[in-house]
Amino acid sequence: MKEKLVDLFEYTYHFNKEMITVISENFEKVDEKTISLMNHTLNAQQIWNSRILGEKSFEVWQINPFENLNEINHQNFQKSIQIIENFDLDQRIEYQNSRGTKFENSIFEMLFQAMNHSTYHRGQINSLLKQNGIDPLLTDYIFYKR
Repeated sequence: MKEKLVDLFEYTYHFNKEMITVISENFEKVDEKTISLMNHTLNAQQIWNSRILGEKSFEVWQINPFENLNEINHQNFQKSIQIIENFDLDQRIEYQNSRGTKFENSIFEMLFQAMNHSTYHRGQINSLLKQNGIDPLLTDYIFYKR
């Protein structure tokens, strides 16, 4: 199970990086919503990692300097892998969401949410890229594995 999760986070890291590159190469064409969603995608993974590790987290919709996005993506990847390698994935963690509501989920559920959430928003970003005349990326998992 752990090696499959590592593979999914490698996929997430790879396509987050590719998406940042496409945005960077077409920066004059992208809109604020695209930048906001790319930040949100990275922020969410950082937040889930932070909940598991008991660290300070980003704000859900904070806008980071664009030049920092690759480093944030890299840090997110490293921390997610650290969690997978060093924690019991069945362990349950209590946390508060951004509205202050308390929840409890397993580490596996939290990590899967972070990865799945990234996939969802990359799809939205691709739609925005296309609307702005930029070729969207083929980010399907099967293309990554081919």
